[in-house]
Amino acid sequence: MIPDPASAAASELNRSSSQDEAKSSGAVNNSEDESGNENRHKRGPQRRRKRPLKEAENVASKKTKSRRSGDRKDVRRRKCRHAEAVTLFDVITMGPSAMRVVIEGWTEAYAADRDASLLDLISFFIQCCGCKGVVTAEMCDTKGDSDAMDKLVDELVEDLDEVASLQYKKFLAFPWILTVTWPTDADSLDYPLIQPGPYGRWFHTELCDFVSVLVRQCQHSLLFDNFLVNTLISLLSELSDSHVRAFRHTCTLAAVKLLSSLVDVALNLSTSVEESQKLQQVQRPSRQKAQGERAQQKMKELLEKRAEIESMMDAIFKAVFLKRYRDVLPEIRSICVEELGLWIRLYSSVFLKDTYLKYMDWMSYDKIPDVRLRCILGLQTLYGDPLLLPQLDLFTSRFKDRMISMTLDKDNEVALQTMKLLLLISKTCEDALSSDDYEALLQLVYSSQRPLAAAAGELLFLRILSADDPAANSQEGIIQGESHQRKTLRRLKALLDFYHNSKLHNHVVYLVDSLWDCSGALLKDWPTITSLLLQDLSPGTGFTREEELALVEIVLASVRQASEGPALAGRNGAKKMMSSREKKVQVDDCAKLTQHFLWELSNLMTKFSGRWDIVASLMRIPQYFLPESPEALNTQMVSRLLAEIGLVLEGHSGTDVLEAASRTFLSLCGEETTWGSTARPARDSMVQSWVDHLKDLLTDSFTDGILSADEVQTEDILVTLKKLRAFHNCHDLSGWNLFDLLSPLLPVEGSQEELPPQVLKEVLQCLCYCVFWSLSKSGETLTSRDKAVSQRLQLRVLSEASHRCLSHPDHSVRQQAFLGVCDILTAHSSQRQAWHPTSCGPLPYTPTPKLQMALLHFVCKNVFVGPDCDHDSKACLSSEEEKMEKLHKRRIMLAAYCKLILHGVLEMSTASDIFTFYVKHHNDLGDIIKETIHRCRLLDKLESTRALVLSLQQLFVRLKREQEGAGSAHVHLGVQTFAGIKELARRFALTFGDPVKYRECLVLIHRLTITMISHQG
Repeated sequence: MIPDPASAAASELNRSSSQDEAKSSGAVNNSEDESGNENRHKRGPQRRRKRPLKEAENVASKKTKSRRSGDRKDVRRRKCRHAEAVTLFDVITMGPSAMRVVIEGWTEAYAADRDASLLDLISFFIQCCGCKGVVTAEMCDTKGDSDAMDKLVDELVEDLDEVASLQYKKFLAFPWILTVTWPTDADSLDYPLIQPGPYGRWFHTELCDFVSVLVRQCQHSLLFDNFLVNTLISLLSELSDSHVRAFRHTCTLAAVKLLSSLVDVALNLSTSVEESQKLQQVQRPSRQKAQGERAQQKMKELLEKRAEIESMMDAIFKAVFLKRYRDVLPEIRSICVEELGLWIRLYSSVFLKDTYLKYMDWMSYDKIPDVRLRCILGLQTLYGDPLLLPQLDLFTSRFKDRMISMTLDKDNEVALQTMKLLLLISKTCEDALSSDDYEALLQLVYSSQRPLAAAAGELLFLRILSADDPAANSQEGIIQGESHQRKTLRRLKALLDFYHNSKLHNHVVYLVDSLWDCSGALLKDWPTITSLLLQDLSPGTGFTREEELALVEIVLASVRQASEGPALAGRNGAKKMMSSREKKVQVDDCAKLTQHFLWELSNLMTKFSGRWDIVASLMRIPQYFLPESPEALNTQMVSRLLAEIGLVLEGHSGTDVLEAASRTFLSLCGEETTWGSTARPARDSMVQSWVDHLKDLLTDSFTDGILSADEVQTEDILVTLKKLRAFHNCHDLSGWNLFDLLSPLLPVEGSQEELPPQVLKEVLQCLCYCVFWSLSKSGETLTSRDKAVSQRLQLRVLSEASHRCLSHPDHSVRQQAFLGVCDILTAHSSQRQAWHPTSCGPLPYTPTPKLQMALLHFVCKNVFVGPDCDHDSKACLSSEEEKMEKLHKRRIMLAAYCKLILHGVLEMSTASDIFTFYVKHHNDLGDIIKETIHRCRLLDKLESTRALVLSLQQLFVRLKREQEGAGSAHVHLGVQTFAGIKELARRFALTFGDPVKYRECLVLIHRLTITMISHQG
């Protein structure tokens, strides 16, 4: 390559070329390092010579002014010679100011010695490609013969010399034929444009600036000499067509940036043409003839220059863009499509045509996301210019379907920018998108990516919520408050219509999150929404029952959004850190909602007290109150709200209502809250009334341990137990001794009388919560051994009762008994491991072998089950929701049992029965089993390995017994089962990973296998 050619070397090459009548050839330079050292040697003597010369100049400058002016010119010449010693490639490292100075010096040198300066520029572009080879230049002697020129072009090649281990490229850069030779072992992937870190981005910017400054400096004279630009075009087009990635990438970037700079020149010429036309129109009649001729001549020259520039642009487009926009390198394709969008926007008179727009359409199908992204960003700039919109109608109609499909792109950024593009089209072109198109786009408000959902929410707000109501605008004399209320009502009705038509009624929180950025003022207008809910509007203008429920859910979602921010489960892309301004806005919103709903929430609950679904949503709102709010000191309003919640609990016993009330009291009864002193006595009074009522019911309904209650009393017992269970889940109710009250209701061995299944299920849950709270605070309250023994007795009583309930006829009771005993044993395991005989802490409790076998049998029977019936039978087919619910329950039960193994409650060998189902139930339960294998290996490598081998041995023994009992008639079935055992062993082998790390485990596997074979033999 020509890394650092000095101007002297170029001049010498030019002189030798002229003496040999344009037929000599020679190597310009050899290596980058040698040229760098050569430049340093040249600069050193210059600096040493400057000092005495400068001192002499200072002395001479004091004599006469004429001598001073001559010295200034001499200093300027020496600065120019010093700039010539620096190559053009070195200019990139000096910044924009030095770049302009050196390029200005290069243009002066080009006017004096065109060939030498042009060789410097050629060497610059080759050096930017990172080439460290040798460049040979020879003059072309065709002298305008077209046949000889065509023959010469056909002979220019790019090939590999395997004998010399060299690679070379020979091409025409008129008037030279350049040959670039470099070693084949050179890394073509290591060139400046793709260097990692900030250097690569910096070089990209500086190279583009160099091309722009060069064209800007030459736009008035050198650009139209029919030599400079033609040579550059031939050079860049040839190198951009190389199979070497460095040449192709760098020169393509330089070529398209050259075209972009020519576009700026063409725009300046167009501006000059328009100014000349305006000047010609305002000239005086007396001077119109003389000045008109000059203006016509100037106009003609400007038009000729613009035509010449456009021909240059067309040549670059055909020679570079048409070949490189389909390049195998995605970076080159990205450069091409990005610059094409710039050309179309800046010089629309030439490029805003279907001939060029079709490439934007084609590039949108690229398999690389970055190329598609650059295409969409370029289109955004086009649709953002109002002057270009009339000429984009045909392109919009053809490209619309592709844009809509790209909103579902697998790359999130491409999908987001496409939605922003469609939003821009919707704002600027009203009839571009049809109603079906909007219906497909607006469903993206439920997208899992928050930026995309927010963009779709902005489109929803623009399309539906911000549309003006002609009927409302025609009415005059309406009070401002009533006008705002009607406008809010209209927007809410439109939002509710969209919500119901989307048929995704369980995703209101995602809808509110999508609309939060663009329509937060509407969603946070809680006073207006509350007044609309409290008003009794006419059937035509008011809300229906479904709309009231949806509107209350929207209010709850907006309250949650204002209090907690956009952190939603299942939605990605939200900001993880909030700015100080956002935090301040969040605190202000919490204070506003606390101030408003502390007064109005009791009124809403009074109006909708008969509807449990609305009341359940309303009772969740106090969970987001701001404890530091000044309104918290108003104990009267807090007591009124708590009394209203108590009245609601007297009339409703649904799970949603009870859970909402329990969690609301948990947030209100906190130690750090201001209203805790008011909420805690209200909660205790309510719980005490339930306990007293339950005691009375049990006293009247049980006689000698036998339940003698009728249906009304049984239902009353069930409702009271549900309330106590819901509150015991969030609150510590140990002070009411619920375990002693409810433990007599548990089934006793040999007893024929049992509680109703629903009552027994609630009793088991309440007792589990009692044990949980006892275990959670055992470190604080257990100060004597008697209390520790009492806690151990509770564990034993509940475990034995759950063991008996595992064989209960009702499936819900069996499931609750299994989950309850698994949870309490897991919670007790940490205390069991830390227990010491000398302490007064809880005594350890170990489940009996019968209970362990019963738990394993329950898992194998209720978790690892196949389809209930034949899939071809329509009568047995259940909905997808029921199937997913059953699968969810099975996964919960399997996870609960695996926790017993991982926490040391059960022996690790019991996991072998679970591992045998790894392949058979891999799709539904394989992730849980695989995680259990991994956790067991972290606890004990050898014991986990024994469990894996034991599971394989169990399957093999079972297969052998089946084959021996079945005879030869089912041999084929046994082969299929043995293949399953082999597949299970293969899956187990894949879990070990590095054999060196688990060498002991592999040795143990071989030892256990040999022992088994010896016993079988």
